[in-house]
Amino acid sequence: MSSSILNFLRLCAQRRSSAASSLLLGDEAAAILEFAISLPLLVVFVFGIYDFSNAFNQRQKIEQAAQEGAIVAAAQPTSDIETSVGSPGPGSLQPVVAAVFNSLAGSGVLAQANTGSCLINPLPVGNQQPAGSLTWQYKVSGCPGDLYITINRGWSSGTTPATVGTQITVTYPYIWRFNSVIQLMIPGASYAATTTLQEIATTHNQS
Repeated sequence: MSSSILNFLRLCAQRRSSAASSLLLGDEAAAILEFAISLPLLVVFVFGIYDFSNAFNQRQKIEQAAQEGAIVAAAQPTSDIETSVGSPGPGSLQPVVAAVFNSLAGSGVLAQANTGSCLINPLPVGNQQPAGSLTWQYKVSGCPGDLYITINRGWSSGTTPATVGTQITVTYPYIWRFNSVIQLMIPGASYAATTTLQEIATTHNQS
């Protein structure tokens, strides 16, 4: 009689152990499934923060380049602005273009600076906008984006008395890397992977 009871207790213990093992395996499977679902979301979230911080950093570098260009432009003469016709434009603007370009190249914004077509030697063609104005625009291609440097030597403060200065506008695209990561979640998904960043700096003319 006691042997039968002992066997019965052993059988119950084995069934409880089997049930506990099944429950444990079920919890582990659920945890693995949750991790597999959440991992792509986590990767996209972290990479998104990294990409947005890079975009903000590039915007600051473009702003700094515009400020450096404005400082150089303020010290340049304005006597050749209206009389200069054709490429590459007024000689007084060449140091300004060089200052902006070198600032962006040194800070790493122009990944292909001084290679291929991303050059300022010779100086790119300057275009008056509109013709006969005191505003010239220079375009440098293949950096890998297109860099636009617009120089307005006739900027007015709009105050009384009015003061005349120089306004530098620097435009360059930011190429998002987030687009390649989001395809981990949605294969084939895409969006506009380029945002145009533009910064403006002004200063009073010193000559």
